[in-house]
Amino acid sequence: MSSSPVTTDEALHGAAAVVEDLEPRLLAMRREIHSHPELSWQEVETTNRIAAWLREVGLEPQMLPETTGLFVDVGDGPLVAGFRGDIDALPVTELTDLDYASQHPDVAHACGHDIHTTVMLGLALSLQRLHDERPHGLGGSVRIIFQPAEETMPGGALEVIRRGVLEPVPRVFALHADPRIDVETIGTRIGAITSAADVVRIEVTGRGGHTSRPHLTEDVVSALAHIATTAPSVLSRRVDVRSAVSLVWGQIQAGSAHNAIPSTGTLVGTMRVLDAEAWRGAGELLEEIIGQCAAPFGVDVALEHVRGVPPVNNAEAETMLLEECGRAMLGADAVELAPQSMGGEDFAWMTQERPGAMFRLGTRTPGGEDFDLHRGDYAPDERALAVGTKVMVAAALRCLAAGPSGAFGRTS
Repeated sequence: MSSSPVTTDEALHGAAAVVEDLEPRLLAMRREIHSHPELSWQEVETTNRIAAWLREVGLEPQMLPETTGLFVDVGDGPLVAGFRGDIDALPVTELTDLDYASQHPDVAHACGHDIHTTVMLGLALSLQRLHDERPHGLGGSVRIIFQPAEETMPGGALEVIRRGVLEPVPRVFALHADPRIDVETIGTRIGAITSAADVVRIEVTGRGGHTSRPHLTEDVVSALAHIATTAPSVLSRRVDVRSAVSLVWGQIQAGSAHNAIPSTGTLVGTMRVLDAEAWRGAGELLEEIIGQCAAPFGVDVALEHVRGVPPVNNAEAETMLLEECGRAMLGADAVELAPQSMGGEDFAWMTQERPGAMFRLGTRTPGGEDFDLHRGDYAPDERALAVGTKVMVAAALRCLAAGPSGAFGRTS
């Protein structure tokens, strides 16, 4: 299939100019979203704000029924691709002191979802302008999804899928802010780019008693400590080491007095696995391993294993498309190989339904402070807004040129 005019160098240059013209508007949108963060499944104000902005340019957003989130189709004709951004924030206190810092106590966009949302708004506004300016429009349409509740497990993506939002979509794309990559650079990777991630909760119970007579009761604290230190090591020996299984605890609670052995205690953490097949196998081993660790202490143990998300699997064709678009819009050296992250991402459910790819959007100011995600002081370089939007617009135009099932042509 020959390349459509919408993917020539001239057309991509024109699309980049549209994004640059919209950049001040995108900056204002991002700051408004950032200052009004909302937790998973509570993104009512965010959903309404996004819908209002889309209606301002003549688009007709569709609210997800009985929940938060929405989607919008831009263009006309058959759908050629879906683009997903997540809209929820974290239960984290913002520590930035920015003029547009979170106005909601103990809630912040500490994972960059305000960046993701704004890039998707930039994609919608840019494509709508291009559609209006062209005599024959875009020659197809794309679906832009503003998804709720990525920060929960197993994630809001499953609700989007359940609602049938992906049914007419042949391929899907997403991005994730990355403070380890310099701004004006993106990271890509064919295959798994994130990890599987589950929640593991263990409750240990015994009769309780006096610390002077531990032999007369079950030592819940010692049992918890033994499970916490031993189970991760045993699990790593029962699963192929190339799968890099990681069981890490984030919370341990037991007791309220220095001289009383408590009757209950809990241990909560996450299990992460780089390989989807090993993820399934590791989950099956958990109960056996936890039981064996607890057995010498005579305690009762209850395991709650919440299946989270599989790894995001980047399809080869869609990943190569993003790489070509990154180089075309940002420069020949603007694309780097992203390492596989141990973080979880519920976009994984979408890549199980459709071929797709996620890229890492650099948000680090070169030579500036290093940040990490989920930190209250995370302050991304806002130039990333235009960067991410340019790459997504180019990807949309390439998909429009190829059609719903066609092969991707080159950008030049």
